[in-house]
Amino acid sequence: MRRTTRARVGVSLLLVIGTLGLGAAPSGAAGVPAGVPAADPAPTPAAYALDATLEQRLGDATAGSYLDRGTGDLVVTVTTDRAAEQARAAGATVRRVTRGAAELRAAMDTLEAEAKITGTSWGIDPRTNQVAVEADRSVSARDMARLGAVADRLDGAVRIARVPGVFHREVLGGGAIYGGGSRCSAAFNVTKGGARYFVTAGHCTNISANWSASSGGAVIGVREGTSFPTNDYGIVRYTDGSSPAGNVDLYNGGTQDIASAADAVVGQSLSKSGSTTKVTSGTVTAVNVTVNYGDGPVYNMVRTTACSAGGDSGGAHFAGSVALGIHSGSSGCTGTSGSAIHQPVKEALAAYGVTVY
Repeated sequence: MRRTTRARVGVSLLLVIGTLGLGAAPSGAAGVPAGVPAADPAPTPAAYALDATLEQRLGDATAGSYLDRGTGDLVVTVTTDRAAEQARAAGATVRRVTRGAAELRAAMDTLEAEAKITGTSWGIDPRTNQVAVEADRSVSARDMARLGAVADRLDGAVRIARVPGVFHREVLGGGAIYGGGSRCSAAFNVTKGGARYFVTAGHCTNISANWSASSGGAVIGVREGTSFPTNDYGIVRYTDGSSPAGNVDLYNGGTQDIASAADAVVGQSLSKSGSTTKVTSGTVTAVNVTVNYGDGPVYNMVRTTACSAGGDSGGAHFAGSVALGIHSGSSGCTGTSGSAIHQPVKEALAAYGVTVY
């Protein structure tokens, strides 16, 4: 269960992704770029396709899927014998659970109605068959008690954890792509009808119509769409005549070619490329995530453990050559453990009718 749908430079620009991309570099093990450690598996193309197919086919008879950390197999949660038969026939490993998609959606609806507190987020963790709630340090003791009281009525469907820092959109004043006096990062270069664009965070494209590759530099692109809050994606069309490559900067002298897009699977490894923290890696921990930022909520996001910081907004979340998401924000990072949130990139691609290349 994922979406309840309501997304050098200058003269010789090659790519704006996290910062600026160059050529192509090979991937490392488990679909993660060379030089980036991966503690968890990344799905094969077949696993991404199977996840999407079974989500649609099983409907409310599944509570989502995840990658088994030990085997790398796609595990599909099911609530009926019929769903189990269908999932096994399609080639998935099956796990029977007590709560289906409808029950978990109902729990999130209750949180939305009764505990919509700035500084909280919640999403589906199919590994525990629960709605996983996080509350940052700005949430008061009184609001924590209110959140706990709502959770207590939901018969174990919700678990709550405190996280360090404060959930915020990660825009920074001052390097990577610049607009309206702020710095963001770009995610993926995309195309439509021969025209070239890049996608980034909507809270970035809300700031300005014109974007440059350096502070005070020449305009390289003009905003053609933006969506925030509710979603967090935007699109900028290159206007400087460049034909940027479709690669992600790995900040180690190499880049990662991007060939396709998919929705992230809980339990998988992924990497984040952004202009502040460069390349960090992590694990997907929840999908269908609601984040209650101070200036408005976003829905149907993905929560990960990747580290990030101000200025990474709009950067790329990816696994090998697969584009997964557009960096939105986080509650900060402790050591190597973060809470980076991304907007699923497939939603943004569909909204604007563009494709990665």
